[in-house]
Amino acid sequence: MARSRIRSYRPPDVWPGYVDALTTLLLSITFLLTVYVLAQFFLSQTLSGREQALQRLRQDVAALSQQLAGERKAKQDAEAQAAGLTASLRSATETREAVEKRAAGLQEDIERLNAQLAQIAAALEASEVKTRADQVAIADLGQRLQVALAEKVAEMARYRSEFFGRLREVLGDRPDVRVVGDRFVFQSEVLFPSGSADLSPEGRKTLTAFARTLIEIAGKITPDVSWVLRVDGHTDRVPIASARFPSNWELSAGRALSVVKFLTSKGVPPQRLAATGFGEFQPLDDGTGPAANARNRRIEMRLTDR
Repeated sequence: MARSRIRSYRPPDVWPGYVDALTTLLLSITFLLTVYVLAQFFLSQTLSGREQALQRLRQDVAALSQQLAGERKAKQDAEAQAAGLTASLRSATETREAVEKRAAGLQEDIERLNAQLAQIAAALEASEVKTRADQVAIADLGQRLQVALAEKVAEMARYRSEFFGRLREVLGDRPDVRVVGDRFVFQSEVLFPSGSADLSPEGRKTLTAFARTLIEIAGKITPDVSWVLRVDGHTDRVPIASARFPSNWELSAGRALSVVKFLTSKGVPPQRLAATGFGEFQPLDDGTGPAANARNRRIEMRLTDR
C-alpha cells in the first residue's frame, strides 16, 4: 500500500504558474520597455525641440548681437556725425560772425559811397551847368573859327590868285606851262632833259623867275597863314631802269627834289616847300601815244595851306 501510494503519488504541476508568472514578467518588462521607449521618444522629441529652440535662441542671440553691433556702429556714426555737425555749426557760427562784421563794414562803405555819390552828383550837376555854358562858348567859338577859317581860305585864295596872276605875267603865254585848277603845270621838257633830274639852263631860268615871284608874294602873306608850296613830280608810263633811277618813282621824286633845292637856293624858305614823287600812277592823259606821254611828264606846283 505504501508502494502503491508512492507509485500513485504525483508532485503538483507548477509549470503553468511559472509560465503565467514569466508571461506576466515579460509583459511587465515589455510594458516597461515600451514605456521607456516612449519616454525616450518623447524625451528625444522634447530634447530635439529644445535643441531647435536653443538653436533659434542662438540665432536670435546672433541676430541681436549683429543688431547690437549695428546699433553701436550707428551710434558711433551718429556721434561722429554729431561731432561733425557741431564743428560745422561752430564754423557756421564763426562764418556768420565774420559775415556780420563784413556786413557792418560794407554798410559803412555803402554810407561812405552814398556820401561820395552825393558829392559826385553835386559835382556832375555843377559840371553840367558848366558844360552847357562851355557848349554855348564852343558853339560861339566854332562860329568864330568858321568865320576865321573862311577868311583865311578867302585870304589864301586871294594870295593864290595873285600868285597865279603874277606867274602868268612872268612866264608869259607858253603852251608848255599851264594852269590846271589850283596848280601850275610845267612840262618836264621845260625844266629837265629827257630821263634826267638835273635842271636844264632854261629850267633854271624859268625857276629863277618863279622863285622871285614866290618870294615877293610870300612877303605879303600874313604870318598867321600857314602855307606851303608843294612840288609834285610825275612821269609817263614808259619804264626807266638806270643806275641812278631804278624806276619812275625815283625819277619823279628826284625831279621834285631838284626843284625844291633850287628854289631854296634862291631864297625860298625850306619850311615852305615840300617834294613828292608820284611816278606814272597819276596821269593826266590815259592814252599811250607820244602826245599823252608828253602831257603826263610834268612838274606840278600848288600853293596850299599846310
